[in-house]
Amino acid sequence: MIPLRVVIADDQPMMRAGFKAVLEATGNIEVVAEAGNGEEAVAAATKHAPDVVLMDIRMPVMDGIEATRRLGRQRVLILTTFGLDEYIIDALRAGASGFLLKDAPTAEVVHAVRAVAAGDAVLAPAVTRQLLDQVGRRLPAAVSRTPDDLAQLTDREQEVLRMLAAGLTNAEISEALVLSEATVKTHVSHLLGKLGLRDRVQAVIYAYETGLIAPAAE
Repeated sequence: MIPLRVVIADDQPMMRAGFKAVLEATGNIEVVAEAGNGEEAVAAATKHAPDVVLMDIRMPVMDGIEATRRLGRQRVLILTTFGLDEYIIDALRAGASGFLLKDAPTAEVVHAVRAVAAGDAVLAPAVTRQLLDQVGRRLPAAVSRTPDDLAQLTDREQEVLRMLAAGLTNAEISEALVLSEATVKTHVSHLLGKLGLRDRVQAVIYAYETGLIAPAAE
């Protein structure tokens, strides 16, 4: 089994060491490089082409948001101290594939890295719905997205997108729509492809921008 390749970017050496120890203890995740600031993170990710970049937000020289933006389609898992970090929305905009609390349990850290490497997006279950509502309230009116784009989707795909944007897992969508999880995954894959979206996080932003889903009332 080919190990997953990870770059860890955090300005605290002890934090990098901790994550490295946790990941490499699995035996199939390799930390190929470490970075102490965003500029080093971009250079390391460009050189090593890792499966996942673990990226702290607050770093010197270049912060994690700008580094994430410059990495384009690289899969970035943002490290944050709080579940609703004030910079999370900017990180979403920059293209982050998910968020991981720095004090997350070991198993959660490993799961998050594997999930992002597999193309899934990671939003901590405990804060997902609250986070999505915060994102929805703070996103500006749609500029580059229009509801017309939704015409590409079937009614079922639009239904799946609404549920996905509300924070439901594939299993929850499967139960609600009385479909197999495999069918739900197929719908998710198709709607992402039709809309030119990379993952579930981008789908959430899209759903709010087009007004397909509205944030919960305060």
